[in-house]
Amino acid sequence: MNKLYSGRLGSPLYFQKSKIYDLKSKISEKSISLTNPKTKKMQENDQEHFKRELGLLDGTMLVVGSMIGSGIFIVSADIARQVGSAGWLTLIWLISGLITIIAAVSYGELSAMFPKAGGQYVYLKEAYNKLIAFLYGWSFFAVIQTGTIAAVGVAFSKFAAYIYEPFSDENILYELGAFKLNAAQLVSIFTIILLTYINSRGVKNGKILQTVLTIIKILSLLGLIVFGLTLAAKASVWDANWADAWTTRTYNAESSSWLPISGTALITGISAAMVGSLFSSDAWNGVTFIAGEIKNPKRNVGLSLFLGTFIVTVIYVLTNLMYLAVVPLQEIATAKSDRVAVVASQYIFGDIGTLIIAIMIMISTFACNNGLIMAGARVYYTMANDGLFFKKAAVLNESSVPEWALWAQCIWASALCLTGKYGDLLDFVIIIVLIFYILTIYGIFILRRKMPDVERPYKAFGYPFLPMLYIIVATAICISLLFTKFSTCGWGVLIMLAGIPVYYLTKPKEE
Repeated sequence: MNKLYSGRLGSPLYFQKSKIYDLKSKISEKSISLTNPKTKKMQENDQEHFKRELGLLDGTMLVVGSMIGSGIFIVSADIARQVGSAGWLTLIWLISGLITIIAAVSYGELSAMFPKAGGQYVYLKEAYNKLIAFLYGWSFFAVIQTGTIAAVGVAFSKFAAYIYEPFSDENILYELGAFKLNAAQLVSIFTIILLTYINSRGVKNGKILQTVLTIIKILSLLGLIVFGLTLAAKASVWDANWADAWTTRTYNAESSSWLPISGTALITGISAAMVGSLFSSDAWNGVTFIAGEIKNPKRNVGLSLFLGTFIVTVIYVLTNLMYLAVVPLQEIATAKSDRVAVVASQYIFGDIGTLIIAIMIMISTFACNNGLIMAGARVYYTMANDGLFFKKAAVLNESSVPEWALWAQCIWASALCLTGKYGDLLDFVIIIVLIFYILTIYGIFILRRKMPDVERPYKAFGYPFLPMLYIIVATAICISLLFTKFSTCGWGVLIMLAGIPVYYLTKPKEE
């Protein structure tokens, strides 16, 4: 049986084995360092400066907190419109969760081999070369992380307007030609600046905020699920939603009617529906970026990935079952501004339900952005150490965090808030994310050939079948997206490829 999952997690046998792996890993680190002297230098630099202040709970909360943003509260409306049945709605969330868990446990092998800051960037560099790693880092800074931070920040401000109306995006403060500055943009920028400042004061501040807010977030969601299933669930609604559980149809907004779909149209609908659920399940790999600050990273990073993705998958599936027990499918599909959770909360709590959900989403998005901001800067730090990003990003402040990288990320994310294009950014960022997940997981196969003798404290669960299954499924989704959403996904691929000339123009001369 795979070493990571031999025995129950948390059993005495498991922890005894992890201690043995920690001793063996010293040989592993030496082997990796001999293979790549620059990696050795980077690792020694991390050990000298980064403070290992994050434990297993902190790592797991970072995974959970970064994954759960606003998606679970709104995405189910679009999925319902695309596939039109309770069974497919639930199945898409379940498939997205299982795909994410497979990817996470596959990353466990890589995180144990390279337990330092940088995460996915480091894995790509070791498996392929600096160009592939740079393209990831380029896309990460230009779109993936900063675009997501901007969108999550704006989601926070939109729901803050439920509590204080002047925060609304309809409150235009300044106009200059086509450019319009609204209050929601300023609120989102303020939250990004505030969280950046908190994280620039040290990883301990960020971890406390992350852990507390994420626990509140989990308890709030579980409370919503329990109250929904016990207080507001109606057998008539549940039976009606599940009467034609596997009949696929799509919702036509113009005619306000359902149309049956099958064949190519069904594949297109499923692919479009999975964009939202995959987005809602993304950002789980953030804990790998801060591995240099995790205690016992060879054990805790991989375990945090598994526990975090498993917890979120269970919560997401239960939340959707609650929606189906409380809200008729027609209302799920046609919820105003796709705010399914608001509709469900009104059924459960009455008029005050809107306020309850607004507060929940504000806590959720605030914690989500804290995790994204904390993790993202570590990638730029590692790139700068390789000479592939601004030199100042490699400097740690007196609190042992990459402050310059944090503020650079803050400035660009804030600029994206002002463009008003964050929705488009999210639409095409998913294909870049999937491409690099595919490359990273295939990197496991490459590294087993390149470094066969390196000690692997954990090995990818279900290797080679589960990692290859992820690669096949993710590749199929990418191809489908290119055919069905080329106008947005094509731009995502173009932004990624634009990094190639930038790399060759800026890369340092080889020593």
